[in-house]
Amino acid sequence: MTGWIDPAHAPAWALAAWVTLKLAGLTTLILLLLGTPLAWWLARTRSLWRAPIGALVSLPMVLPPTVLGFYLLIALAPEGVFGRTTGALGLGAWAFTFPGLVVASVLYSMPFVVHPLQSGFAAIPAPLLEAAATLRAGPLDRFFSVILPLVRPSFLTATLLGFAHTVGEFGVVLMVGGNIEGQTRVLSVLLYDQVEAMAYGDAHRLAAGLLVFSFGLLLVMQWLGRRTAVAHG
Repeated sequence: MTGWIDPAHAPAWALAAWVTLKLAGLTTLILLLLGTPLAWWLARTRSLWRAPIGALVSLPMVLPPTVLGFYLLIALAPEGVFGRTTGALGLGAWAFTFPGLVVASVLYSMPFVVHPLQSGFAAIPAPLLEAAATLRAGPLDRFFSVILPLVRPSFLTATLLGFAHTVGEFGVVLMVGGNIEGQTRVLSVLLYDQVEAMAYGDAHRLAAGLLVFSFGLLLVMQWLGRRTAVAHG
């Protein structure tokens, strides 16, 4: 079994959809956990490291996906830096595996989660946080009672963008994960396979489904943005 999908009987699109949704969900969760403190630091720090680290986080937005995928493939291979580490831990090399896909997706989608959070954190007035501190609210208390309610729209945007961007990945996932049915083949790679095989009917249906999905997410983001603007107007 591949999760809830039986590879022996499920159609190719169902297997690819399961891998895609599992990858996007796990990647988004990891990015929210890692990206929240990183976005907070980028939004509030005055360190000289802010600019280079911010540029490093944003690099996947301008770097060709195949470039990132190529270097990740080398790093995750058995003789790579990361591959030797996972091998020593008994985890094996992660090139052409689902864990390797997760690593690649986290790095490639990071700016789409960090940037909305960073903008939300930067917009919080400093006096508000200082007032909470004078009332003896600890860091966690300030985060959950003051910061989180103020930046909830940013978290929703970051979640939707991170998920949608991961669903739409192609170059990075193909380079790092290959095209293994039920394990690393995602919907974007399946669409490429269908076009290459000139199965245009199947390709039209899959492409239309992804188009509707992407458009729906953008509509949700527009609605959330308008609702937030009304609430703060």
